[in-house]
Amino acid sequence: MLRGEVPDVYQYNDFPHPFRVQVIHIMTDVLGDDGRFHDESKQAYEFVYKTLCREYGLFSLTDERSPHLDQIANYFLNLRETEKILDVIQLVFQIADNFIRQYGRILGGKISPDDAIAELNHRFKEHGIGYQFEGGKIIRMDSKMIHSEVVKPALELLQGKIYAGANDEFLKAHEHYRHRRYKECLNECLKAFESTMKAICKKRRWQYSETDTAKTLLDVCLKNGLIAPFWQSHFTGLRSTLESGIPTVRNKTSGHGQGAEPTTIPPSVASYVLHLTATCLLFLISAEKDLS
Repeated sequence: MLRGEVPDVYQYNDFPHPFRVQVIHIMTDVLGDDGRFHDESKQAYEFVYKTLCREYGLFSLTDERSPHLDQIANYFLNLRETEKILDVIQLVFQIADNFIRQYGRILGGKISPDDAIAELNHRFKEHGIGYQFEGGKIIRMDSKMIHSEVVKPALELLQGKIYAGANDEFLKAHEHYRHRRYKECLNECLKAFESTMKAICKKRRWQYSETDTAKTLLDVCLKNGLIAPFWQSHFTGLRSTLESGIPTVRNKTSGHGQGAEPTTIPPSVASYVLHLTATCLLFLISAEKDLS
């Protein structure tokens, strides 16, 4: 890996020791050295420490009487559960992403939040670990191409103020997917899909109702030329996919009562719907920008 090669195939459960050490180096570069010289660093690590203890029902992270940074580092280095490893990384980088941007660089910090996030994402790729930190969350990457060409551009477009609700719902869908809560993932996908169309309708002052379903909202968008008339026949297949893809999969599997037998959503279905949602959001927002 010293020459910067990136594996072609991702794995999701093995976090080698060198990767963990690199994460700790990034953490101390961006948050400082636990307040040995700076109060801001001490407060940041104390917050991480107390949050993890409360979340996992612990009085302390280790048996050692040592500074918060040392306990966080030792706890992280010895963790075995994938979700807890990711939770620690997400919490640390959320603080870097939010706290430092709001109050300025921590005294003692050597790098910016952007540089820290960029290096973290590089280390994920370098070790063939299929996650990235995007939009304040750890997001699972099932395909490098889909993530770079669809998911990431969709997240960038959703940063617009009018898409705040859709952005929140789409990130929640990824969070549910990472935690294997596939029914909840599908529900949030549909919410993000509908919220995006409502935001476009509101921006364009097209008549719609807050209670409109995905199919009705699609009709409004198509009627008002979100897709140009001379392209509508070409996009008949797309409209069919939009109407029967996300809404129907969600409605048939997680939107109604599941009957006598619990309904199980396969990971492959959740992955398909999640990435289909990203593709649809990317298309809809881009098409709105193309309108005169």
